[in-house]
Amino acid sequence: MAATTDEVLRAPLVIEYPFRRTTGPVIGAFFTALREGRLLGIKAADGSVICPPQEYDPVSAEPLTELVLVGDTGTVESWTWVTEPREGQPFDQPFAWALVRLDGADTPMLHALDVASPDDVSVGQRVRVVWSEERTGAITDFHFALDSDEPTEASS
Repeated sequence: MAATTDEVLRAPLVIEYPFRRTTGPVIGAFFTALREGRLLGIKAADGSVICPPQEYDPVSAEPLTELVLVGDTGTVESWTWVTEPREGQPFDQPFAWALVRLDGADTPMLHALDVASPDDVSVGQRVRVVWSEERTGAITDFHFALDSDEPTEASS
């Protein structure tokens, strides 16, 4: 007897991260800086700046230790639109996930970009960090918005 399509395509899936680890000196410093309203990158062996920082050089695998401050503005390198946000995502309304290369960094970071429409975002566009009023030292302490002369503190 042949299986139906539903039987073939169904499988239970549990996504979990069942263990904890310490943040260590690099990621711990990054999260501490987020709580303080600053963004850190780390110098790689070739002198490039990686943000968010990594503990080990992506080419040589040598430990990295030289943390550097990066800017709170950057350039959109790529993006995708989220029409229907899911539970746990940064916004309840549609938004973009964007790869943003912060000023002073050589690698982009993926983060939420608060824009009203996909027509409002494009590759090469300048964006700015918007800090949460209450920061806890988590990646959710900020999001990106279109760059303007407006203050970067959240108003709500």
